[in-house]
Amino acid sequence: MGAVSSLADATARTVVECAADAIVAFGTDRTVMLWNPAAERMFGWSAAEVVGYQPHIIPEELKAEHNAVLERVRGGGQISFATRRVRKDGTLIDVRIDTSALIDGTGEVTGWVNVCHEAGEDDIARHYMAERARVVRRLGDVVADMNAQLDLESVLDRIAASLRELTGADAGGFVLIEEDMLRLVSTAGLPARLRGRTATLSRSLVGELMASGKTVMMATAESGGFDDLIWSALPGLHTIALSLSHVGGKPYGALYALFSRRKLSHVELELLELLAGHAGVALTNAMAFEEVVRQRAHARAVIDGSADGIAVLDAGALVREWNPAAHRITGLSSDAVLGREPPFPLPAPGATLTHKLPNGRWLDVLCTALADGGDLVIDFRDITAAKGLEEAKDLFLATTSHELRTPITVVQGFASTLASRWDQLADEDRRAAVRTIAERAGSLGRLVEQLLLGSRAGADQLPVSNGPFDLAAVLRGAANSFRPLSDKHTVLADIPADLPPAYGDTMATDIVIGQLMENAFKYSPDGGTVQIRARVVGLAASSASPGGPASPGGPASPGVPGWIEVTVEDEGIGISEADHERIFDRFVQGETGDRRRFGGVGIGLFIVRRLAQAQHGEVTARSRPSGGTSMRLRLRPAASAAVSPSPSSSSSSSSTGVSAAVSSGPRSAVSPVSPVSPGSPGSPVSPGSPGSPSSLGSASISASAPAPHSRP
Repeated sequence: MGAVSSLADATARTVVECAADAIVAFGTDRTVMLWNPAAERMFGWSAAEVVGYQPHIIPEELKAEHNAVLERVRGGGQISFATRRVRKDGTLIDVRIDTSALIDGTGEVTGWVNVCHEAGEDDIARHYMAERARVVRRLGDVVADMNAQLDLESVLDRIAASLRELTGADAGGFVLIEEDMLRLVSTAGLPARLRGRTATLSRSLVGELMASGKTVMMATAESGGFDDLIWSALPGLHTIALSLSHVGGKPYGALYALFSRRKLSHVELELLELLAGHAGVALTNAMAFEEVVRQRAHARAVIDGSADGIAVLDAGALVREWNPAAHRITGLSSDAVLGREPPFPLPAPGATLTHKLPNGRWLDVLCTALADGGDLVIDFRDITAAKGLEEAKDLFLATTSHELRTPITVVQGFASTLASRWDQLADEDRRAAVRTIAERAGSLGRLVEQLLLGSRAGADQLPVSNGPFDLAAVLRGAANSFRPLSDKHTVLADIPADLPPAYGDTMATDIVIGQLMENAFKYSPDGGTVQIRARVVGLAASSASPGGPASPGGPASPGVPGWIEVTVEDEGIGISEADHERIFDRFVQGETGDRRRFGGVGIGLFIVRRLAQAQHGEVTARSRPSGGTSMRLRLRPAASAAVSPSPSSSSSSSSTGVSAAVSSGPRSAVSPVSPVSPGSPGSPVSPGSPGSPSSLGSASISASAPAPHSRP
């Protein structure tokens, strides 16, 4: 019995060894168990090279088919199918394979056996058609996968991977055409270090392909060495196939398929060309998507960076978008308004409206309807400042017209009386009428000069020339000039005899002190004490320079004063704490209520602050605890400069924008429009008379003028 079994085994081995067809047996682990001589002849590998290893003969794209067949015959039976296998030299061979399971005596599957026959012409044709159908299906899947990618870099990587998958290439890549250069942007089966490498287009295979007018070409090592190409990193490279991809009708890049082990057929070339065409479509889609993303990001940046509030409303007029400026203007965050109606009424599309929010802000609202749907874009801006300026302008016009109308009416009345009744009037009456006309004309002149000075202050064109000057003389002159102006007020002066010279402009300081004294008189209608005092405070910084202000509290030079502080205090109606800064704006008066109660156009303190700043000083207001107002002017002492100004530099113009107009005539003290009516007790003396101050805001300011409060 044993002899019979041995004979049968020997016979079986002989049959396998002598069989004309290739016989390959696989174990359950899918490794090769048997490889007969016919298999060596058909595929080129010897038994020693394949037994115990995974088989090399199955193309990558057909491994799924191979495994499926083995599983199908596991339960018994046989399958015969046409397919392709790879030879050792890399060529593909069309074969028909009969597959069955190896089952032991216990009924367990121990492996599989494949009997391979070279396919006849009919089998080859059938296999070719089946392979074409499979490739077309796979190409459709790959194209769908590529088109599903919207990121350009991901699309490029998917193209390179799909190239190897479809054509069976050993490696591949995609190059971008950038003017006369090529740049490798994606690879598969190649070292990552090659990504980003560049080459000259005109000397490349892509340049040769473009010059030929074709869309696909193949180059082999026999036709020209590849040593100078970046693809030489692939060992054993023998064939390169490439095809152009077009975007927008122009060559955008090229697909490279590299073969180092397998042979290339016309099928792979055709697949490469098809894939390159579909890659162009995928790239076009990805680039269009990136452009949309870029435009949306740009639009978002514009919206988020806009100073205007921007809201996007849906068809139901509910907020869908709310930019940071909208939050800043309305005080409402996006979380508070999204999905709700906006906090202001909507104008009709294309129209605008003005609306005041509960927080006091004024909005200018513009509505625009989008053409592609019912959405609305609302643009709104904060016009509170413009609204306030408009109201201030209206108030200025009303105030100025009132201030001008009263003296003009008086001048016209008295002039008409003199013209029509000159002979009937007594000489004393004629003189009184002329004095009244002169007084009212002086009021008009002072108002006009104040307006001109306010205009120059607003345009930073104050003609201020800074240098050392006698501040004590200016203050004493102002006190002496204002004492006779009202019998209701008592003017006190506390000016130290050793007050150091100040650094600034004599006339500018004269105007500032005059305006502060005028306000003290005007806003204490019931009279009282008006006190002007000066003192030295702080120490100057040792690094102070003639052109910059001292720094209180900084490093000090012993004995050098930091500031000269001048205060003008009254016992009048005072200023509310909220108005301590506002009164220095144009066209603003601290006293609310009846604006005609005290008159004026509200630019005096605006001019005062600008003149103080032009002298590198400052002016502030505060309320006195016992009632009334305290106005404080601070100027730098002349001695606080590290280097004493030379005669030429002491008259240099300030940095606020100096006008070329400088008065060379005599000057006199600054005086207010009288706080009491002409003819009443304590009315001011006529301009030009002894002891009278001249108009506020001379059209020019000169540091070379005579001593303050000189008489004409």
